[in-house]
Amino acid sequence: MSDGTIRKDIQIGSEVEVVQKHHQRSGELTEGVVKKILTKSPTHPHGIKVMLESGTVGRVKGIID
Repeated sequence: MSDGTIRKDIQIGSEVEVVQKHHQRSGELTEGVVKKILTKSPTHPHGIKVMLESGTVGRVKGIID
């Protein structure tokens, strides 16, 4: 399972776990399917920011195979 810090590991349509901004302290994860990749840089230490099909925005913490 990739940790979600490398942009090329994440594809539109991938199933991922993200942490939303207001859940960063608790680390609560939300599962969903990537609709849009919001981070432009190839890597990000806290996870690539994506928008899920549900409209939820968060940083990828894990990619579900």
